[in-house]
Amino acid sequence: MANLFCKQAQNYVETRPSYPDDLFRFIASKTPQHDLAWDVGTGSGQAAVSVSTLSLSLSLSLSLSLSLSLSLFVARSHRPKLLLQLARLYKRVVATDTSQEQLSFAPRLPNIDYRHTPLTLSPTDLHQHVAPPSTVNLVCVAQALHWFDLPTFYDGVNSVLAKPGGVLAVWCYTEPRVDPAVDTVFWRLYTESGRFWAAARQMVDDEYRSLLFPYDPVDGEEGTGPFEFAAERAMDMGTYLTYIRSWSAYQTAKERGVELLTDGMVSDLEKAWGGDGKAVKVVRFPIFLRIGKVRS
Repeated sequence: MANLFCKQAQNYVETRPSYPDDLFRFIASKTPQHDLAWDVGTGSGQAAVSVSTLSLSLSLSLSLSLSLSLSLFVARSHRPKLLLQLARLYKRVVATDTSQEQLSFAPRLPNIDYRHTPLTLSPTDLHQHVAPPSTVNLVCVAQALHWFDLPTFYDGVNSVLAKPGGVLAVWCYTEPRVDPAVDTVFWRLYTESGRFWAAARQMVDDEYRSLLFPYDPVDGEEGTGPFEFAAERAMDMGTYLTYIRSWSAYQTAKERGVELLTDGMVSDLEKAWGGDGKAVKVVRFPIFLRIGKVRS
């Protein structure tokens, strides 16, 4: 499975969207204090840089399976901008990851503290390597929570979140929207790919609505979400196909002898795209945020 993600890593980095500024502004507006943020699974640091001016971004791996560590590897392509955003919004950011190599590529800012952590952390290790108890204003997890052992993870988060007022923000993004013609063909392809996705993917398809999320609504909100945002990326037809080839499901299908992007499917996409495929279209990725504060 490791090779599965490694083979697609470059395509993933080249075609995934960056998280929008309004997502981070909304999250920061819900944390009463902006001293420390923790970005979980920070990778190369996208999220931590975003938060570090006001808080601490930490990346924690608690009793994670192999599939989690691999999925974090893929999700890391978002992290540089994420960390930059956090770094602008919080005074200090702690960004943790299980990969020393990924951390070596992370952007360096004075208020971001990168830490390499083992795959499993005891409560003592967590407080030593991440943050002391009840000191973190924000914990954030981007496109990865569905791989976690949730009860164990939540126990760790609750031990470090400040009380009162500490906030956990987790989000995922779902499949892209282009226009009605392209989307019709795309959803036919996505349906055919269904049997090749890991079971945890269903939580993303469900927009984190079925996610176990034992937190209280943040101030000013009646519930914990999901709250919807969107990321956009300009793509031509070639980049769009590269995005599809970056799916773990696409690689799994290939290794089982199934080509999802058949000549017929590519032809249908080209017709829907229009022209010679070189036209640049705005591709919209819906983002779904769950956010809540630790219970007293």
